[in-house]
Amino acid sequence: MASYPVAGKSILITGAARGIGAETARRLAAKGAKVALVGLEPEELEKVAAQCGSDAIWFETDVTDWDALERAASGTAERFGGIDVVMANAGIASAGLVVNTDPAAWERVIEVNLFGVWRTVRTCLPYVIERKGYILPVASLAAAAHSPVMSAYSSSKAAVEAFADCLRGEVAHHGVRVGCAYFSWIGTDMVAGGDASAAGGLLRGKMKGPLAKTYPVSVAVDAVEKGIENRSRRVMGPPWIKYMVAIRDFIGPLTDKQTADVMPEVERVVSEDIARRGAESSAPVGAGGAADSRVRSSTPAG
Repeated sequence: MASYPVAGKSILITGAARGIGAETARRLAAKGAKVALVGLEPEELEKVAAQCGSDAIWFETDVTDWDALERAASGTAERFGGIDVVMANAGIASAGLVVNTDPAAWERVIEVNLFGVWRTVRTCLPYVIERKGYILPVASLAAAAHSPVMSAYSSSKAAVEAFADCLRGEVAHHGVRVGCAYFSWIGTDMVAGGDASAAGGLLRGKMKGPLAKTYPVSVAVDAVEKGIENRSRRVMGPPWIKYMVAIRDFIGPLTDKQTADVMPEVERVVSEDIARRGAESSAPVGAGGAADSRVRSSTPAG
């Protein structure tokens, strides 16, 4: 039996328009949870909310926007009486070499993936403390396994892991538990977009073993569901990730060895892509990345 049943719980999920966030919302709502969906794509959010039942609510929210997050958090607490669980899942990715990636794209990945998690958690934390609830920041296997062309994504996810570890000790005496989620390649729009990029597709094609496989979204959602119901410290999907995280000190040299031969070709392909498309070649990938780019382009500077 789950030690923390989700039925009746108020659960706020960021990045809920698609992928892992959307399917988690549907899964938990089916078990009786009251879900608040937070994301950038109103049409998709409305669609997912309809699939989650009449209790579900949604907020069009950029997770880097303090005011928008406050509206989502206070609106959720007002509708459901509080917030029991926060899943800080929103994230974007871009693939590129440090030497020639677009600086704005690199920094936007950090802003969304790290600052977005920090701002989401900071905004919702008083509500979660009041309910003695659970917080689940979503990192990635990339927090432990650092690959070429993924410097922004890996840096942001390693920082999310560190943030979760620090927060855990700060709130335990309030009865709040903090997890951290780690996933391998999951069949989301973001992963598909990364595979379609010049650098990401080439490197992924050279991977071997379990890292060469893309897993269905259900693998991640199964882990999240179990993790929330047990307020777990680590949430991992597929399960073999726990071994990769445990031996992280050995992963780096193995990754270096696997990618050494292909990096000259990666550098050539990336340079050609930049020559054709300019800064667009470093833009965040997938539907979520495109949504984030639209938000930035429509927001006045300053």
